[in-house]
Amino acid sequence: MYKVLATDGVARDGLRVLEQAPDVTLDLRPTLSQEELLAIIPEYDALIVRSATKVTAAVLERAKRLKIIGRAGVGVDNIDVREATARGIIVANAPGGNTIAAAEHAMGLMLALARNIPEANARTKAGKWDKKAFVGVELRHKVLGVIGLGRIGSEVAKRARAMEMEILAYDPYIPEERAVELGARLVDLDTLFREADFITIHIPLSKETHHLLDAAAFAKMKPGVRIINCARGGIVDEEALYAALKEGKVAGAALDVFEKEPLTDSLLFSLPNVVVTPHLGASTLEAQLGVATVIAEEVLVALRGGFVRNAVNVPFVRPEVLAEIGPFVGLAEKLGRFAAQLVSGRINLVETKFTGEIARHEVGLLTTAVLKGVLGVALQEAVNFVNADEVAKRRGIRVTETRQEQEEDYVSLVSVRVVAPEGEHTLSGTILRGKEPRVVEIDGYRVDAVPEGHMLFVPHMDRPRIIGRVGTLIGAHDINIAAMQVGRKVIGGPAIMLLAVDSPVPEETLAEIAKVDGIMGVKMVSL
Repeated sequence: MYKVLATDGVARDGLRVLEQAPDVTLDLRPTLSQEELLAIIPEYDALIVRSATKVTAAVLERAKRLKIIGRAGVGVDNIDVREATARGIIVANAPGGNTIAAAEHAMGLMLALARNIPEANARTKAGKWDKKAFVGVELRHKVLGVIGLGRIGSEVAKRARAMEMEILAYDPYIPEERAVELGARLVDLDTLFREADFITIHIPLSKETHHLLDAAAFAKMKPGVRIINCARGGIVDEEALYAALKEGKVAGAALDVFEKEPLTDSLLFSLPNVVVTPHLGASTLEAQLGVATVIAEEVLVALRGGFVRNAVNVPFVRPEVLAEIGPFVGLAEKLGRFAAQLVSGRINLVETKFTGEIARHEVGLLTTAVLKGVLGVALQEAVNFVNADEVAKRRGIRVTETRQEQEEDYVSLVSVRVVAPEGEHTLSGTILRGKEPRVVEIDGYRVDAVPEGHMLFVPHMDRPRIIGRVGTLIGAHDINIAAMQVGRKVIGGPAIMLLAVDSPVPEETLAEIAKVDGIMGVKMVSL
């Protein structure tokens, strides 16, 4: 049984997949102090948090069983990702679950800022009817500068276009075609600062983006610009923003995030042209349910050894690339696991080769999947997509990767060669009809085997009565043969036999098979 701890009031309805899983025990602790977390974290295999819980190096040091930390939201700055990675712990987020909520909140703040809605509301409720004090500006025909044209920035751009705004965008990772599709014009940051009437921020906080909007940036901006930040505190230098607001260079600012949170006292709060909310970007019922559902599913996948699509400490794979290579991830891992069970002794070399259409894509993730399979056979430590490369390096295993776009027999082929002092084996596999994995070659012998369950690999000489004798020995121990593959290169020469069996073959039976005249070895493989 896996134990999962969910804290910070993560939406329970979104965790239903974990509550219903027969191999999971879910522990809900809506509020948890740092001391309490340190005390109980050694018991858990997974941790789900929002933004309040701080997953520090001290917490991770005690988390001996932890396999994954799930962030029910986007930002992971409350998690020590570097330390988690060093310990082989997956850190995953839910980047799409709150996209619409955050985009709508940014638009709401933009409108509130343009029309002075919060201040007008407060003044009217205080008994003062003062129309002249709150003359605003229209969004129509204004230039909106979007910093970051990812999921949320794209949704903001769509909504701003509907309000007849002109869109400038700064995002060095977005192709021109995507910007055109959104009705935006890609520009450099200085151009965006000079031309935008409103600037909205939708990028993560990093060393590169810390104080991206500082005094120098405000100096480049158009007089009367308005700033909206629903991304992360720290991207805007709050002291520089205050100075720009006081001198009138910036006409107003709407902030949902701050450098230090929670924040209840700031010079910015004293200014009437500043609209603030307490980090509400993802705070809708729909978004909270959405991020909890996404992260619960990712946690379950991780606990069961699968590939976590939203892991932030696994090398990033673009969605369009993942759509192409995704079906090969499981195949690659099984080929590695299969090959590792065929060799004897310490593995010193793992070679991967990708041929055909699959070779046109970045395949680093598939090589990592092969390593995960190879290392998972022999090592007691947890090996996953986060630490497989590092574990291989630490154990002196050389890893190579080659690609070849031309392949005559298969549309795409994944090949794995594993070398140890006592010998080597090479396996190749493919995906049929887009979803059916097959092992199609072992050591140069053609086969057609489904890589699952238990398999018996028997190299032998191509002679009569050998196959029957092996079948008899297995049947004598009441083990059913589900499928059989035989591969040979020449009549009467070396051949291989691959038997899919319903349960593992006992060691004593393997020893009996090895004694049969013409048998050159036998290996039990479990996938």
